[in-house]
This record gives sequence, C-alpha cells and structure tokens, in this order.
Amino acid sequence: MPVVQDLAFWVLSVVAIAAALGVVLVKDLFRSALLLAVVFISVAGFFVLLSAEFLAVVQVLIYVGAISVLFIFGIMLTRNVREGNVPNRLQIPAVMCASLLLVGMIAAAINTDWRPIPEAAAQMVDAAQTQSVAGPPAGASSSGYAEQDTGLAELLIADFVLPFEAVSLLLLAALIGGLALARSRGS
Repeated sequence: MPVVQDLAFWVLSVVAIAAALGVVLVKDLFRSALLLAVVFISVAGFFVLLSAEFLAVVQVLIYVGAISVLFIFGIMLTRNVREGNVPNRLQIPAVMCASLLLVGMIAAAINTDWRPIPEAAAQMVDAAQTQSVAGPPAGASSSGYAEQDTGLAELLIADFVLPFEAVSLLLLAALIGGLALARSRGS
C-alpha cells in the first residue's frame, strides 16, 4: 500500500505544481480560475493522503465549491475578460516578494530537523486518528465517546476561532466584491 500512496503523492504533486504555474502564467483569467480550482482539489487529495478526510471535504466544499465559483462568477461579470492580465507597476515588487518568500521557505526547509517522530508518538497519533473517524466500540455506550469526539469542535471554537472567523470574513469580502462588480456593470 505505501507504493500506491507514494504514487498518488507524486501525481498530486505534479498536478498541483503544474496547475499553480498555470494559474500564474495563463493570460486568460477564466482558465486561470479553473486551474486554481484544480490546485484546491489537489490540496484536498493531500489531505486524504494524510488521513484528514474532514479537512479534505472542507477544502472541496469551501475552496472549490465557494471560493472558486465566486472567482469565476466575478470574472464572468467583469468587462473585457478576453484582454487577460495587463502588466502594471506592481509586477516587479510582486516578483521580489514571491522570490523572498521562496528563499524563506527554502531556508526553513533546510534548517528544519527532519528526524522521524518516535514510535510512542506515532502510536498516539494513530490512536487519535482512529478515534476521530471510528464510531464507538461495540458494546460501549456512546455518551463517553461523544465527549472524545468533540475535540475538533472545541478547537474551532476555542483555540482556532480567529482563523475560523477570518475565513468567514474572506467569504464575505468575496461576496461583496462580486456584488460590487455586478452593480458597476449594470449601471
């Protein structure tokens, strides 16, 4: 089975990198938005490989189903879609920022200690993943199990409430932008 997972990882990696390059390099905005949806689907595939099925479903629902559709909706409502991305004065600073980010990511990858996790920690991770996706054991009451299964909800409401709300603000901003584009086109 690891051979299949390795093959799936490399296929997803090639697809994600090719689609991400296409998002940046393709001049047609509509095709660029479609390639962005392919990148989002590839990331969902990575989540599946990491046994994070919930995150994969959220990735598909929110990013592919909502964000990409909003982008495509906004593109279709704008004028002169066929002209593509016109160069502007921020092109050189954008390349410099992206280059600095790439250098930082390479430096972080080089300086990271990539030792495998100890066997005891790996067993704890496996146990946590099994408990999060499996139902209560046969013959066990579901009341105690329900307390263990609320971990994700507690994390979203307690520790990760700020990123959760940031995503909702991102969706709201995209919706307002789409409405503003539609309103300016109608008048």
